[in-house]
Amino acid sequence: MTLLLVIVGLVTTVVAVSVVARRLGALAPILLVVVGLAFSFVAAVPQVRLDPEIVLIGVLPPLLYVAAVETSVPAFRYNLRPILLLAVGLVIFTTAAVGYSLHLLLPDVPLAATMALGAIVAPPDAVAATAVARRIGLPRRVVAILEGESLVNDATALVLFRVAVAAATGHILTPLGVTGDALIAAVGGVAIGGTGAVVLAWVHRRVHEPLIDNAVSLLAPWLVYLPAEQVHASGVVAVVVTGLYLGHRYPTLMSAASRLQMEAFWRMLKFLLEGIVFLLVGLQLRFIVHDLATNPDIRLGLVVNATLAVLAVVVAARFVWMYPATYLTRLVPRVRRRDPAPPMEYPTILAWTGMRGVVTLAAALALPPTLAGGRPYPRDLFVWLAFSVIVGTLVLQGVTLPAIVRWLRIPRDDPKRDALAEATVQQAATRAAHERLDKEADRDGEVPEAVLDRLRTMLTDRSNLAWERLGGRRRETPSEAYSRLRLAMIDAERDVFRLARDEGRIPEEVLRRAQRDMDLEESLLQRED
Repeated sequence: MTLLLVIVGLVTTVVAVSVVARRLGALAPILLVVVGLAFSFVAAVPQVRLDPEIVLIGVLPPLLYVAAVETSVPAFRYNLRPILLLAVGLVIFTTAAVGYSLHLLLPDVPLAATMALGAIVAPPDAVAATAVARRIGLPRRVVAILEGESLVNDATALVLFRVAVAAATGHILTPLGVTGDALIAAVGGVAIGGTGAVVLAWVHRRVHEPLIDNAVSLLAPWLVYLPAEQVHASGVVAVVVTGLYLGHRYPTLMSAASRLQMEAFWRMLKFLLEGIVFLLVGLQLRFIVHDLATNPDIRLGLVVNATLAVLAVVVAARFVWMYPATYLTRLVPRVRRRDPAPPMEYPTILAWTGMRGVVTLAAALALPPTLAGGRPYPRDLFVWLAFSVIVGTLVLQGVTLPAIVRWLRIPRDDPKRDALAEATVQQAATRAAHERLDKEADRDGEVPEAVLDRLRTMLTDRSNLAWERLGGRRRETPSEAYSRLRLAMIDAERDVFRLARDEGRIPEEVLRRAQRDMDLEESLLQRED
C-alpha cells in the first residue's frame, strides 16, 4: 500500500507541476527538480531513495527506445560525424578533464576513481535541452544533433565507468583488454540490437491486433537490453539500434490503428517516466546531504572547492571541445564540401546545452563502497558532486538557454520552406492516388460515380490544404473555415448521440462506436488546423 501511495503521489506531482510549468512558460524538468529539492526536506513527504538498477534497467531502456523510434534515420545518418564527435569524443574528453582536475584536488584518491566520476558526469541528458530547443524553435539540425548525441553518449560513458571502476577496485587492465571490452560492447550491442530489430519486425508484420502489437512494442527495449547486458555488450547501443530500425519502418510494419495507439501510449509513458525521474533527482537531496554531513572525513571547504571545480570543468570542457570539433574537421576537403562550416552561433548554442540528468546520479549511486584492498575513498563526496552537476547545469544552462538563443539571434527554420516541400510532395502523392483510384475503378467496373467524385474531391481538398499553408495568415482559409464549421457540427452530433443513450434509445456500445468515429475525425481536423 505504501508503494502504491508513493507512485500515486509521484505521478500526481508530475502532472501538477507540468501544468504549472506550462502556465508559467517554464521548463517542466527544471521545475520538477526544484520541487523535488523543496519536498526533500518536508517531513510529510515520503522519502524515496533512488535505486540505480531501477534507473539503468527499468527507466533508461524505454526512454532510449522511444527516443530512437522518434529519431529521423536520414537526419541521424547525415549528422553521424558531429553526433559521434560529441557522444564519443566529448565524453572521453570530459571524463579525462574531470578525472585529472579532481585528482589534483584529491591527490590521495587514485586517478582511476576520479576518472570514474568523470565518466559519471560526462554524458548530458538531452531531455531538457531538446524540450526547450523545440519550444524556442532552434534549427532542426541542432535538435537532431542533440537527440543523436543523447542516444549514444550513455553507452560511451557507461563503458568508461565500468573500466574506471574495475581499475579502481583492483582488477588488472591492459590497453588490449580495454580495447577488446569496448569493441565487444559496441559490436555486440549492434549485433544484438540488429538481430532483435529483425525479429521484432517479423513479429509486427504478422500481428494485426493493436493491443498485442503495442504489448510487443512495450517489451522491445528490454528484449534487447537484457540479453546484451548478459553478454557484456552495450544494452544502450542494442536499444538504440532496434529503435532506429523499427521506427524507420513502422509505417510498413504496423497497421494504422496500432500506430495511433502506440503513439498515444508511448507519449504518456515518456511524459510520466521523464517527469518522475527528474522529480526523484530533486528528492535525493536530503539523503545526499545527510550522508555528506555525517562523514567526518569530508570538510566543508573541500566540498565547496570540489563542487565549483567539477562544475566549471564540465561546462568548460564542452566549449573547449565544441569549436575544434566543429571547424578543424572542416579542414578535410571532403567534409567541407559535404557540410560547410556553420556560423559560430551554432557550436556556441550546442556547447550551452550540456544539461545532465538521472543517468548521472544513478551511475554515482552505483559506485563501490571501497576501492582495491578495502581502501576507503570519499564516495559520499562523489555522489554529491554528481548531484551538484545535475542541478547546476539544469539551473544554470536550462534557465538561461532561451535568453542565450535570443542573444545569439539564431535563425529559425523557415516554415514556408517546409510548407513548400510538403505541398510539392502532396501534389505528387495526389497524382499517385488519382492514378490508383482510376486503376481500381476500371478494374471493379461497378463503382458508383458519386463515390468516385467524393474521393476525387477529398484528394483535391487535401492538396489545396497543403498549398494554403504557404499563404499569409491574415484571413481564414477555406480549409480553416471547413474545420471550424465541421467541428461545430460534430459537437451537435455528439450531443444527439449522448442524449439518445441517456434516454435508452441506443445502448452504450453504439454510443462508443459513434463517439470513436467522431473523435478520430475531430483529431484529424484539429491537426490540420
